Amino acid sequence: MKKTLLPLLSGLALATTVCIATARNAPADKVPAYVKAAIADPVRSGDTKDDERRHGAEIAAFTGVKPGDKVLEIAPGGGYFTRIFSKVVGDKGHVYAVVPEPMRKYANETAKLPETLGNVEVVFQPADALSAPQPVDIIFTSQNYHDYPDKFMGPTDPALLDKAAFAALKPGGVFIVIDHAATAGSGLDATETLHRIDPATVKQQVEAAGFKFVGESAVLRNPADDHSLIVFDKSIRGHTDQFAYKFRKPMK
Repeated sequence: MKKTLLPLLSGLALATTVCIATARNAPADKVPAYVKAAIADPVRSGDTKDDERRHGAEIAAFTGVKPGDKVLEIAPGGGYFTRIFSKVVGDKGHVYAVVPEPMRKYANETAKLPETLGNVEVVFQPADALSAPQPVDIIFTSQNYHDYPDKFMGPTDPALLDKAAFAALKPGGVFIVIDHAATAGSGLDATETLHRIDPATVKQQVEAAGFKFVGESAVLRNPADDHSLIVFDKSIRGHTDQFAYKFRKPMK
């Protein structure tokens, strides 16, 4: 009897968790027409294979990006989100693809982005000196916040990044942090070893810089990931449990 009930109860608990997460996330993930148009743009033909896994449309909607915005994206890599932002903000907007100097050797694809995206500008900066040529509406980082405390990045105190992001944003602007989740209570212990970070630590650090936490998206969460494996492990790579947090700079 007990053996029969346990899987059933576990399944019900998981279903309940998924329903709660979906319900909480639904309002943030309504996708505006201009985001749908960006997703459908031919410049993204090489990205569409990753859309289901990376939830590009839902994440772009979650950021609140809109035509005419100025976006600063930290360490864009191959430009999956850069192309979406570029097409959403359009000719009246601009995207700064910022590469911290320690990541320069990984930025070959980033450097090529302006060849096909006329409103994208690649900027190389010291890891501890993030800045924007003009105040921006959105600062976005995906799977890179956990790198800052690691040796190859200096290491750099994430507090410096958070304070610089606060200074670079317009009043009311948002800071989006997406990263691989580590075990609750682990703080920064897994950043170097597993390339993960405790979501609660990120929230505490960013709020300490003056930001207000205003929401999260659950589209990248994966309850099957127990946070014990390095993110490059073949059994979990591309499907890690990721948190997506939105912080806002107060108007005053």
